[in-house]
Amino acid sequence: MNIKKIRELVEIMNENDLTEVEIEQDGVKVKLAKKAHGAIEHSFAVPQYRKEETVSVESAPKAPTENGKEIKSPMVGTFYRAPSPEIDPYVEAGDVVQKGDVLCIVEAMKVMNEVKAECGGRITKICVENAEPVEFEQVMFLIEPV
Repeated sequence: MNIKKIRELVEIMNENDLTEVEIEQDGVKVKLAKKAHGAIEHSFAVPQYRKEETVSVESAPKAPTENGKEIKSPMVGTFYRAPSPEIDPYVEAGDVVQKGDVLCIVEAMKVMNEVKAECGGRITKICVENAEPVEFEQVMFLIEPV
């Protein structure tokens, strides 16, 4: 994880009034927590491997995006397709959306955050099931330009 990603996490914390964010990616665990006076405290944990363990560091090929733009989660939280269980989902696969249309909600620390379309197009795939946890920058939707 690089400094740019950590700065993005701090911005997300500030924009959404979050007091703590913890993320684990590629074996590196980062925890950011605001202190009482607003300063950000951070800690990193990198796993230590015993000599007999072999760790293969290969770059996995990236899966094709099925001719679509990836809409990723802006934060760690819970993915919801609708504002309430009794209401139809915001979008279904095959729907055409405009830039700025609400696609879903990501709940983080009891705050409901709307995720809006970054571009117009047709929803080709919904990559997350309703009420599942999502990670920071996890792909939630694929949108194909129309």
